[in-house]
Amino acid sequence: MGRPETNQVVETVQPATVTPPTWQQVQENIQHGIPQDPSATPVVVENMVTGHPWTTGLFDCHEHQTNAVMTAFFPCVTFGQIAEVLDDGEMTCPLGSFIYLLMMPALCSQWIMGSKYRSKLRRIYNLVEAPYSDLVSHFFCPCCSLCQEFRELKNRGFDPSLGWNGILAQQRERHYHDQQVNAPPQDQVMSR
Repeated sequence: MGRPETNQVVETVQPATVTPPTWQQVQENIQHGIPQDPSATPVVVENMVTGHPWTTGLFDCHEHQTNAVMTAFFPCVTFGQIAEVLDDGEMTCPLGSFIYLLMMPALCSQWIMGSKYRSKLRRIYNLVEAPYSDLVSHFFCPCCSLCQEFRELKNRGFDPSLGWNGILAQQRERHYHDQQVNAPPQDQVMSR
């Protein structure tokens, strides 16, 4: 009775598979106001989203007009600011700007450095490689790519225009202020 007879069919239940949303589905959800779960672990599947969406789009340069104008005329400075933040101050803004500036006339090869740092930013924040690959974004739209990276860092609390030392000072000030607000009063005495 416990074993099936040879002529009986034993059914096996396959577990349901959940596929991650495509890039188009993520964009539609954002447009319709459906919240995204930032803590969800992305799954690597071909033609599927493999990270979290960027906080702004590639062509949303108008959202930070000062940076857009600066990047249009001096993309090397914006690159230097981004590189300084992503390298935790090891590469200074002037050095990053100088390297980018040197690579510009050399067959317009600055896209190599730009795409390298874009990939680094995506790895740090687990961002999706969209709407184009890092190489394509920096080859065809270098200024828009730099502006998007600048806005991403700024939206995540790291203002590249302050420089690494400015960001550290800002964080120390916030930490000091939080300690002062949460500290108990010094001259309090209990009495009956």
